[in-house]
Amino acid sequence: MIAITAAQVAEAVSGRLVGVPDPSAVTVTSVTTDSREVVPGTLFVAKPGQSTDGHRFLPQAAHAGAVLNLTEREVADESGTPFPSVVVEDVVLAMGALASHVLEQLRADHAVTVVAVTGSVGKTTTKDLLHEIFSAQGLTVAPRNSYNGEVGVPLTIFTATEETEFFVVEMGATHIGNIRYLCDMVRPDVGAVLCVGSAHAGEFGGVENIARAKGEMVEALSPEGTAVLNDDDARVRAMRERTVARVVSFGQGPEAHDTATDGSRVWAEDVTTGADGCPAFTLHLPDGSEHPVRSKLIGVHHVTNLLAAAAVAWSAGVDPVQIAAGLEGGARSRWRMERTERADGVTVINDAYNANPQSMKAALQTLAQLGRGDAEHPARRTIAVLGGMHELGEDSVQAHADLGQLLVRLNISHVLAVGDLARPVFTAATLEGSWGEEAAWVPDAESAEEYLREQLRPGDIVLLKSSNAAGLNHLGDRIAASGSETIQREV
Repeated sequence: MIAITAAQVAEAVSGRLVGVPDPSAVTVTSVTTDSREVVPGTLFVAKPGQSTDGHRFLPQAAHAGAVLNLTEREVADESGTPFPSVVVEDVVLAMGALASHVLEQLRADHAVTVVAVTGSVGKTTTKDLLHEIFSAQGLTVAPRNSYNGEVGVPLTIFTATEETEFFVVEMGATHIGNIRYLCDMVRPDVGAVLCVGSAHAGEFGGVENIARAKGEMVEALSPEGTAVLNDDDARVRAMRERTVARVVSFGQGPEAHDTATDGSRVWAEDVTTGADGCPAFTLHLPDGSEHPVRSKLIGVHHVTNLLAAAAVAWSAGVDPVQIAAGLEGGARSRWRMERTERADGVTVINDAYNANPQSMKAALQTLAQLGRGDAEHPARRTIAVLGGMHELGEDSVQAHADLGQLLVRLNISHVLAVGDLARPVFTAATLEGSWGEEAAWVPDAESAEEYLREQLRPGDIVLLKSSNAAGLNHLGDRIAASGSETIQREV
């Protein structure tokens, strides 16, 4: 982080200084909302939470070296002396204001390319791909895991330094206005919209409102900016009319609907997947160049993310050869189609960080493909361990039931539904034709672990997929580590 004084912090957030005799003499060099991450020079943000209040941890932060706090009230130590703080009405909004100030300072000092990515599915994978591509060009900052909200985006900004050349932001939303707020904070040069799905449909009140929210990305771009849009998604394609920025399109096929404003289209030709489930294709870039790409990501659905990353990198001026090379890496973030090959022959695919109907379908199709085998690889038993998809609103029961039907139609060998929310998966699979031991339901992850330890046998492929709240990601880690020493992990 660039160094900033207490006086500058207070000015940036319009806050009131307390317990700081000389504000210009106190220098902040890092920011955190977690008192366990405090080091000397830290600004500790006392963020109120659902289960606790950050103001309670000011003593621990001070002991660890915090030089300043961002608070919503004055807090004193045992002697009655106030902890050095900037007091504001809302610390989360103040974090955003401070992050915007820090990013503007970076921009004023040297050129920084700011890229933002949103979409119902694929944000984190695309962000990881962009980190891989941009890191070969210069110092790149990107979020940890899915730091994509009003707290995560500022925390990511605070990790940038004077040497940062590329800044990649992942933007999520649960309400109208969330992405507009984040765009006002970071002012992206390039904004990409991957897709509009039904994730958070319950909170938004329908898919059309999700499209409205995702489109806030392109509305925020200036005429000098670039909107990167997925032509294969009709709702994203329609966002062409909502931006004054240049449009670069991407999709599977040379023409499709082609919303690009100047013929700048990125597309894939001859898409195939190998026995390992990894996609390969010929990448076409707007300069007419063609590049073979063989990705380490698992699942043909990742072609959309790969094309999005290529289109963003092209828009940012990256050399075509280096774009293609960067696409051949894997994802950096945990629990995204993360494959572990156990020494006993069991393959564990842990994709349980997040879930919605679109990502569930893609993961199950990939599992089915991996299980079918080919001329050189025998067919394998496939097991889908599915937890609940959260925030789907009134469509939740039907969306889970649809998965149960899909499992049978894809000929998945066995399904284990976990938790009350996922029970319709089991019920629908049974009604669709699963019988005997082909389908089962357990109440929680602990029961699922016991069940899998009894049922798994060498050669099986097991997929774990759910929303994060179901806890199947950690179950996947335990299953991957069991059954003797593991020999390979890919993400």
